[in-house]
Amino acid sequence: MPSPSHASPRSRRKVPADPPSPSGAVETGRIASRPLDALLETAGLTRSPRSKSGGSVSPARVQDKLPEELRAAEPRTAIAASGVQWIPVPAWQKRKWLWHGFSTRRGGVTTCYAPDGAPGELNLTFAPHDERENVLRNRGLFAEAITGSAETPLVTVRQIHSSVLVVAGTSDRACKADGLITDRPGILIGVQTADCTPVLLADRKRKVVAAFHAGWRGTVRRIVENGIGRMRLEFGSKPEDLIAAVGPGIGACCYQVGEELLSEFESQFVYGRELFHEVYDSDPVKAKYPMLFLTRRAPGHSPIGPGLHLDVAEANRRQLLDAGLKAEAIQMVGGCTSCHGELFFSHRGSKGHAGRMLNVIGIRS
Repeated sequence: MPSPSHASPRSRRKVPADPPSPSGAVETGRIASRPLDALLETAGLTRSPRSKSGGSVSPARVQDKLPEELRAAEPRTAIAASGVQWIPVPAWQKRKWLWHGFSTRRGGVTTCYAPDGAPGELNLTFAPHDERENVLRNRGLFAEAITGSAETPLVTVRQIHSSVLVVAGTSDRACKADGLITDRPGILIGVQTADCTPVLLADRKRKVVAAFHAGWRGTVRRIVENGIGRMRLEFGSKPEDLIAAVGPGIGACCYQVGEELLSEFESQFVYGRELFHEVYDSDPVKAKYPMLFLTRRAPGHSPIGPGLHLDVAEANRRQLLDAGLKAEAIQMVGGCTSCHGELFFSHRGSKGHAGRMLNVIGIRS
């Protein structure tokens, strides 16, 4: 996932309090407002009382956190007979009509992203570093793990970090989009990730499924909310009939971003600021022996912080709720692609040299 610029150190400054009002200023203001109150009363309106003068409301403060407080637990995996390791949604396994799964990097035949001598890995995207034959073999192994057949058609798109959606058929066309929806049985639809957050959706009543690639750009453009709207338009899906799973992506523990993203999210969501945390890096040695690291440097020359971190998974959970899904219908799979680098490919964690996972859903034939 293309990563926004890292946050510059954020200076902390105290905002001076307003000077006290001269004696009698409040009462004068009340007298001056009486003609306005009378005018509003003739129209059947009343002026809303304010608890303090000015009426300005300071924004909620971004919460301070340590990385450990935000780190998600590693999800439980399943292992296919071929050795492919993947992540099912436990609450969905009883739905026999539904195929689904989030891949990991374990299993497969790709070696270009692994250390020398390591076993093959499950890269599922066509990239210059990997042989096409390897990717095709990996895709067959993954499809077999999910559906029982390596021949199950897999439909993907050319992802462009957008909110563009397509209704998928049976052809694997190079369509540019970041979301797929289908009601056709016998195929898998999927989105590729290596830090971005995947979201899978299923309509329990009408048997319609969807997969969304939700990086920060797709998230701020409301790809999940738009996708649910498209499901309602095309297939008559009702939010109360939908179930969702938010898959592994880079977690708030590791996803440091710039101030411009805070502005982007605040402009789109009333809860935008709640998706961000000020994260202080923790060092167990410094925490245990703080006196060893004291310096005589003037303020401004010592290391300062914190970094601003974004929780993309939570942003998409909030979109699902706003779209009408019940809280209990949303499964948070967990796992941070950067923290758990031995389990997942991570674009940021590997500085761009990474394969891709596939996150798939389908309707059993």
